Amino acid sequence: MKSSVILFFTAVLLAESCSGPKSDEEALYGPTWELEYISGPRIAFEGLFPEKKPQISFDKESGKVSGTDSCNGYSADYTLNGNSISFGEPGPTTMMFCGGSERQFLEMMKKIDGYSFEDGKLNLLMGEVPMMRFKKVKP
Repeated sequence: MKSSVILFFTAVLLAESCSGPKSDEEALYGPTWELEYISGPRIAFEGLFPEKKPQISFDKESGKVSGTDSCNGYSADYTLNGNSISFGEPGPTTMMFCGGSERQFLEMMKKIDGYSFEDGKLNLLMGEVPMMRFKKVKP
């Protein structure tokens, strides 16, 4: 009896240690991420995106991201290598003009070379500097 209890608890501990927390890469997949900060523009964030915020979703199988630049939909390839990330040229987007701020987002995406997570938020980096920060909006 005693040995079966010990065996049970050992199995539970082993299972828990194997499941562990998600890797940074795995944390990218699943949620839709909504922009809540962008570096660079001299216009306040709420002025850039007063109604809709840009969003991004990562698809592991296709190696593509998709979302909205606040006005138009977009899709692009991405490449991961550890915590380094690069985005391809956004391909077919819708062509509405919404004031120009949507281009700020897509232009910044071209400069991104890394990513990190902090307090459940996704940071897209240029070097070590967070250039864009996203929050989860759907699982």
